[in-house]
Amino acid sequence: MRRLRVFEPLAWIGPAVVLIALVVLWPVIEMIRSSFLKISRFGVVQGNNFPDNYTKLFGEKDFADIMVRSVIWVVAVVALTVLISLALAQLFNQRFPGRKIARWALIAPWAASVLMTAIIFKWMLDPEVGVINQIRLKLGFIDAMGGASADQLGDASSAMPWLVFVAVFVSVPFTTYALLAGLATIPADVYEAAKMDGATKFRTYWSITLPLLRPALTVAALINVMNVFNSFPIIWAMTHGQPGYSTATSTILMFILKGSNIGESAAMSVVNFGMVIVLTAIFLKVSRWNKEVA
Repeated sequence: MRRLRVFEPLAWIGPAVVLIALVVLWPVIEMIRSSFLKISRFGVVQGNNFPDNYTKLFGEKDFADIMVRSVIWVVAVVALTVLISLALAQLFNQRFPGRKIARWALIAPWAASVLMTAIIFKWMLDPEVGVINQIRLKLGFIDAMGGASADQLGDASSAMPWLVFVAVFVSVPFTTYALLAGLATIPADVYEAAKMDGATKFRTYWSITLPLLRPALTVAALINVMNVFNSFPIIWAMTHGQPGYSTATSTILMFILKGSNIGESAAMSVVNFGMVIVLTAIFLKVSRWNKEVA
């Protein structure tokens, strides 16, 4: 009986281990295996195709540009999201009239469907009837004929900033609430001690709030890195990665390749998975997440 008791923890963690194996590990293994195969567009395996899938993928004309753009996309969205969320979290942590209403209002972009939000912004940016272009027309930023300048999503130089804006718009609520939760865990007596020592508000925020907020900040930023890198609905709904591949990221390329070469698309999935791991490792290294706060 004593020997059997060694296996008692399996009764508790066993279901979780099985679930992780089925939902996480098995799809990853299948993804890697598929990247070695030649698969028809109808899903029929036609034999081994390694390393041709990867060779063809790396030989794609726009592959390098798309990977660089994917990294820039992640860095821009996550950095802006964290900066804006830090300010909002600090604001909503203060007491002011209507704070509860403001907090509830912040949930709206988070609660709404990301796809629907992207579609709404696409309609707002419509070159003919979009409300944003109507406002620009009234303000004299564009003439009545509109022209190319009216099509904000038809030019990569203007489309990418709008894509980043929408991604930040839907990411800020979660990040703000995560940081609010972190602020709530900071003891009030720490601020009292800083005040008695004559610390300024900036010094208090820099030396006390930010260091103690680091665990919540690290988790929120890390989740955003993974979500944004794998983001698909915003770009696909608003631009389809066009014109050309000028607004496409790795997930968009993966989806496009699926229509013609499933094996190459699987290879792109493996590369994408590797990039997420690398970016996550770099972020954890830079953030020094496992260092104790002094």
